[in-house]
Amino acid sequence: MAGAKIIAILAFCIAVVVCYRSKDKQQKPIVTLREGKIRGTIGTIYDGSSYYSFKGIPYAEAPVGEHRFESDSLPPKPWNGIRDASQHGPVCTQYDFTISQYIEGSEQCLFVNIYTKSLKPEAKIPVMVFIHGGSYMSGSGNSDTFSPDLLLEHNVILATINYRLELLGFLSVDTPDVPGSGGIKDTVKALRWIKENIAKFGGDPDNITIFGESSGGSSVTYLMLSPTARGLFNKVIAQSGTCFEDWAQARGMKERAFRAAKLLGKDTNDVGELLHFLRGLPALNLTNLTEKTMTEEEIYRGFPEQFIPVLEKHYKNVQAFIDEDPVQKMVNGKVSNKVPIMLGYNSGEGISVISEEIKKLDVKNNNVTYFVPRQIVEAVSKEKALEFGDRIQKFYAGDRSISKENPDIVRDILTDTNFAYNTHRFAYLYSKLNAPVYMYKFNYETDLNIIKRYSSYKDLPGVSHADDLFYLFYNNLNKEAYDNQPKLRDIAYEVTKLWTDFAKYGNPTPDGSLGVNWLPYTPAGKEYFNIQDKYSVGRFADQRRMEFWDQIYKEAGLPHIGQ
Repeated sequence: MAGAKIIAILAFCIAVVVCYRSKDKQQKPIVTLREGKIRGTIGTIYDGSSYYSFKGIPYAEAPVGEHRFESDSLPPKPWNGIRDASQHGPVCTQYDFTISQYIEGSEQCLFVNIYTKSLKPEAKIPVMVFIHGGSYMSGSGNSDTFSPDLLLEHNVILATINYRLELLGFLSVDTPDVPGSGGIKDTVKALRWIKENIAKFGGDPDNITIFGESSGGSSVTYLMLSPTARGLFNKVIAQSGTCFEDWAQARGMKERAFRAAKLLGKDTNDVGELLHFLRGLPALNLTNLTEKTMTEEEIYRGFPEQFIPVLEKHYKNVQAFIDEDPVQKMVNGKVSNKVPIMLGYNSGEGISVISEEIKKLDVKNNNVTYFVPRQIVEAVSKEKALEFGDRIQKFYAGDRSISKENPDIVRDILTDTNFAYNTHRFAYLYSKLNAPVYMYKFNYETDLNIIKRYSSYKDLPGVSHADDLFYLFYNNLNKEAYDNQPKLRDIAYEVTKLWTDFAKYGNPTPDGSLGVNWLPYTPAGKEYFNIQDKYSVGRFADQRRMEFWDQIYKEAGLPHIGQ
């Protein structure tokens, strides 16, 4: 009888403890920041474990009204009471070309989202900060696309950010207050905020990895070169893009600003009148102007990225984000953040834009000279550029035509000219500075390759641009594939382990659990890692094609791989 009472009392005590813990788990977490308190939520990731979510935290305040277009954002304003951090803040005003819709959002859109499994400062969890792509003109860090589910399985913190886009973020008129690159300067403010505050979310401020895809990849490599970002991160992952690309380097920005104003109803050559006019327009009017302000040369040569980071002029008391050609900075060893980098490209990057490029070829009567990158055209004579075009035709097509009948040719040219070669060039030049480099080629072809699945070339071999994102982030586009094919969960777990192990240790295969050790890239060996069904290590990815382009760059007098 006494034993029965004891058992009953123990059962009651256990029930109370369980109930208490359950209620404690349901309590909304509160974190105290310098600006005020925020209240987040508790979520559950794919593996069933819980995490803390804080969305829409202001890391800066965008300049608006009479200060619109100024490149430096302001500190966030403090607030009274407890700020709700259960929902994302407004996205930045934009034209989202992925869905062909205008999104009003808000100019006050500079928010960070943080997902963590611990709020103990002593936890010192490695931090990964994702900078979204979108051609510097669309996108956000919101979890409907970039959820934390897959990465948090590996005990890291994920932070995502918004930054100003297109004209609102990258207008440049060569003046001290509007020198340009405001959107990427926002990322510096975000990184500084994260560095100063992440310990309150359980993060290690001395172990921060920034990673990005496409224009996000060019952003993280720009941040390596910029003195404004010195000391704000410890590792970099650049996916399908570096700051060496034509599409990441602005040209003729002041003239483009005047063309934009003319399109909107103001024909002027005066900078003051220009800014006064543009500052008086609704923010949404300042979107979807990239292609409309392009010259004929820009329409047919390269990708339609134009309101992007620019080389700034020098002004008194104004620190430029970048003021020298990125390739030359690298060659001259002017790297402000010499940290380990993991970088690579997808095997069929060009698949996503084959249709658009074929339309250009039709208009220009199959003039393949437009495949010669802008930086080469600017460095050589017109006759030499035409010769390069003939050599591209012969090398990639032989007796075949570069047309819709042969999309594999267009895929390879676009992959090499816009992604692969400059990834190689960045890896080579950076490794010559004795910096740790890990290079990859992504070649998984599964139902997670969402971009390719919805393209006109879903049966063409290769991994399309942005397909790799769906191995890192769980969302509505890949949910069905994950939920119905357990094998895909295993693949994604391995891919995210590569990413998070690099973030943790600076080595993507520290424990050999994948059966292959990812060797660091060296100038002599040009080692890379094949991310595919059977992992392997190789030397000089796509060597024949890369050597073709290396010769072109060499003849143009530009820094190249073999120098």
